[in-house]
Amino acid sequence: MKRMILLFCFIMLCTGVVYAAAKKGEKNMIQAGSTVTMDYTLTVDGQVEDSSQGKEPLTFVMGEGKIIPGLERQLEGLTQGDTRTITVSPDEGYGQRNPEAVKEIDKSAFKDASAMKVGQVVTAHSQSGHTYHGIITDVRDKTVMVDFNHPLAGKELKFDVKIVDVK
Repeated sequence: MKRMILLFCFIMLCTGVVYAAAKKGEKNMIQAGSTVTMDYTLTVDGQVEDSSQGKEPLTFVMGEGKIIPGLERQLEGLTQGDTRTITVSPDEGYGQRNPEAVKEIDKSAFKDASAMKVGQVVTAHSQSGHTYHGIITDVRDKTVMVDFNHPLAGKELKFDVKIVDVK
């Protein structure tokens, strides 16, 4: 009986050692709570909009909402060394363009209205203290048209990613 118990313990010990060795060789898969470090290039309409090339890779915690939902969802399950091209629809990226987010604002609302130019970024504050950034799309005699949509709203996003590390 003693031999059987010893044999059983030996088998369990060996099984545990083999399992631990196999587990140690496994790469961590990206999942909720993982700290992910990745290199990326974002292309929109054939133009590079952003990239980590020549900079530090992007590091974030999966599931904290620090990156757009469509990219985060498609990164799940990848491991260190994986490369992918990920396409994100507007609905899972920066949303669809909202025509109501384009506002006509009286020039008197701005400090230096005479220097305003199309393409210039302006900042507005709501009564509740929220800050909004918009892009001037038209300068008129007494008003300015400002688009408060995200610049990539309504766009399909293409990310080329390489997973550098997963913890």
